This record gives sequence, C-alpha cells and structure tokens, in this order.
Amino acid sequence: MTSLKLHVLPSRASFRLHVLCAFFALASFVWGYNIGILATVFVNPGFKKALHYPTASQKGLITAIYYLGTWISYLFLSHPASDYLGRRWAAAVGILVSAVGTALQAGAGGSGAYAMMIVGRIICGIGIALVSTSVPLYQSEVAPALQRGRYVVMNHIGLVVGLAGAFWVGYGMTFWESDEGERNGWRVSIALQYIPSLILVIGLPFCPETPRWLMEKGYTDRAISSLSYLRDADPSDDIIRNELDQIQTSVEAHRASTKTSWTVLFTHRPLFERLWRAAVLQFMAQMCGNTAMKYYLPSIFITLGLGRRMSLMIGGIESTLKIGCTIIEMLIIDRVGRRFTLILGCSVMALALLINGALPQAYPNNINHAADYACVVFIFFYTFGYSLGFGPAAWVYGSEIFPTNLRARGLNLAASGGSIGSIIASQVWPVGIQNIGSRTYFFFMAINLASIVIIYFFFPETKQLALEDIDPLFGDAQSPPLVENGGEGGGEFGKDLVRPKAQPV
Repeated sequence: MTSLKLHVLPSRASFRLHVLCAFFALASFVWGYNIGILATVFVNPGFKKALHYPTASQKGLITAIYYLGTWISYLFLSHPASDYLGRRWAAAVGILVSAVGTALQAGAGGSGAYAMMIVGRIICGIGIALVSTSVPLYQSEVAPALQRGRYVVMNHIGLVVGLAGAFWVGYGMTFWESDEGERNGWRVSIALQYIPSLILVIGLPFCPETPRWLMEKGYTDRAISSLSYLRDADPSDDIIRNELDQIQTSVEAHRASTKTSWTVLFTHRPLFERLWRAAVLQFMAQMCGNTAMKYYLPSIFITLGLGRRMSLMIGGIESTLKIGCTIIEMLIIDRVGRRFTLILGCSVMALALLINGALPQAYPNNINHAADYACVVFIFFYTFGYSLGFGPAAWVYGSEIFPTNLRARGLNLAASGGSIGSIIASQVWPVGIQNIGSRTYFFFMAINLASIVIIYFFFPETKQLALEDIDPLFGDAQSPPLVENGGEGGGEFGKDLVRPKAQPV
C-alpha cells in the first residue's frame, strides 16, 4: 500500500487557512450575538414594556421556540443546503434567513409584539441552524488532519466573541438613559448584527469551496484547484496528489457501500455508531446547563443581588473570559484529545453547579454576600469548563466522524439532538428557578456527572486522524488507520504519518 506523508504546511498555506476559518467564524459571531443579545434584552425595561411584561413561562417560550426553528432546519433544510449548495452558500443562506427573523424581533411592538418575537425567533433558529453546521463542516474539510481540531474550534471562538459582543452592547445600552433609549435601545442592540452579516455575505463568494465537497459532486478540476490553493502547492505536487487520491478513494468507497441514502445512518451499524454518539454529545452539550447560562445570565446575577448594569457588565466579563478559554482549547485539543477536554469540562461544570445550588440553600435571600460572590466566581469556573469541553469539542467531534457523502446529513441530525436539549433546558430553567429556586442547579449537575461516564466508556478518541481514516474506530473498514512514525508528542507537524503495511492473509 502506498504510504501517505503529511508534511509541515507552508507558512502561506497556514496563514490562508487561519484567515479562511476566521472569516467563516464571523458567521458564528452572528450566531453567538443572536443568542447573547436576547439575554440582555430580557432585563431591558423597554423590552419588558413593549412585550407587555412577559411572565417566566413566556420568556422560556421565547427562548425555547428558537430551538424549534433550529430543530426543523437541522432535520429538513440545513443538510440539503450544505449538500447541494456547498458549505459556503449554505452559510450565506443561513445568514440571510436569520436577517429576516432579526427584523421581526427588532420591530416587535403593539398588541402583536409577543407574536412577532415568537415568529422572529423561529425564523432566526432556521437560519442559524444552517450557519451552525455549514461553518464547522467547512473548517473540518479544509483543515489538515493533525490540526483539524484547532481550525474547527475557531467556529466556537466566533460564537463566544459574538456572545461577549452582545453582552457589552447590552451593557453600553444601559447608558442610553433617555426616553428614546428606553424605547429603542434594545431594538438597536438586536439590529447591530446586520453589520457582520453584511460583511460575511459580501465576502463568501470569494472563498474557495472545500475539496471534499467538490470531489463528492464530481468537480475534480475545481477540487484540485481548491486543494492546491489551500495547501499552497502545485497541482502536480505529491502532497496534493496523495491527499486528493485519499479523498477520492474514500468518496467512492462510501458511495459503493451506502448508495448515499441517508437512511443508512440508521440501518448501517458503523454509521449508526457515529450518529448516536454525535447526537448524544450535542444533547448533553445543551443539557449541561449551557443554554440557561447563555440566556439567563444577567437574570442569574440579578437574583444574587446585583443591579442590572452591574449584571450586564459581569456578563460581558464572563463572556469575554470564554474567548480566552476557547483559545486555550484551540491550542490543546489536538494534543490532549477530544475525550480528555470533554471529561475535564464536565467535571468543572458539575462542581460549579454544585456550589451554585448549595450556597443559596444554605444562605437564602442574599443574607450572606460572601456566598453570593462565591456563586459569581463559580459561574466563571463553569464558563471555563464549558469552553474547554462541550462548547467547541462537541462540534469538532461531530464534524469529523462522518464520511464525506453523509457528513452534512449526519452532523445536522446530530445537531437536532442539541435543539431538543436546548428546548428542554430553556423551559426547565426559568420555571425551575421560580418554583424550586437554586435546587434547579442540581438537575444540570447530574447531567454533567452522567456525561462523564458516557464519554469515558463510549466515545473513542479521534485526534490526529485524517477524515478518511476514522472509519475503523466505528467498525467500518473502509480504510486503515494512520499510525505515527517518529515518537511521542502528538499533534506536531514535522512527524510523518504513514499507513500500516498490509498484513498477509
């Protein structure tokens, strides 16, 4: 069998990949901003008045209905867009659809304000689902195997930068204290996401499509051209020919074995082994408490005795901290692996949730300010855990384990599990806090503890494997795994990866 060697990427190729993946992360920025700005709007007096002072259950519905939109899109719209339009144009369509929903939310008013907000949230969910899957698909398919985790984590960096930007915008709007500011400050803050959306839509046509999608669609010449650009190498170079041959072999093998029907994700055992893992990972990533933290963080701080402006400022600091934590994850995920970061993240989140559940029980009604401040500190610990674990790693894992011809469908079906988790969590949180108080934290703590066990026993490690070499991990012998040649210290370029020699029968 011909050996395959992965060399150090030329500096210009590395720069191109970073720029491309960062630009696509702008779509994730819109995704994060779309989520984060609602958390600031919930505590805005003008919003409360415009929506006729919504109850806890109504706020829960405004939050949860967004995920009904994502669930519908994941199942019926997002994967056809990624498969037929390509990863680039799927992201563009998602941004445009989301812009329609944004307009409805920003314009909500009068007797139909609540209905406009609900419809706008559903439409935004449909559009953001296209974004949330097409972006990591693109990043995983253009990245080299040894650093794929790094590039896909840039998707989550974009998300948390969007979250942080939303909180700081919400904080800034508290200084617009005039009557006009109270009426329209929250509307302006929602509409500001049009700026990055416009930049993204203008720039996407100039980005190359992924070689794997082009090869899957039979555009061989374009695939060669795209791969040559991404690797900064001549089309006749052995690096290009070897990687292209590997992609083509994988595409043809999966076409022959699965007939490309999406039902094989359920009927073909090795593919189902991937699907249920990716779906469970997405479900746990929302049920771990993250959905509640994203949407109700300022409300949480207010219950701890902080004022609105201070709550939004601390929310901005917390969201900014996520950026640094996610950058740390980007630097280590290809070295320590997906499993380690997921288990570490769940452990930290479980501890933080335990503290936040127990201290208000021991010191109710904010009678002990030290306990309240400790809760704030452990919310930051929770942020650290999520940003090292589920936040980026769930998308990295799900975007890399499916074969090319089923990657979009598989990731979207898996992401629909996250939508279900988000619907449950966003409804449980406000009602739970209203009825059983801080004991609600214990429910989410239990989810994290269960996640540790599930990940440890059922999730194989995927670090440093080419996308075409993940099959054997799930019982599908389409291609043999790569083995290292050159000692320990995974994740560094400069080490040759070669296929094992075929053994005599």
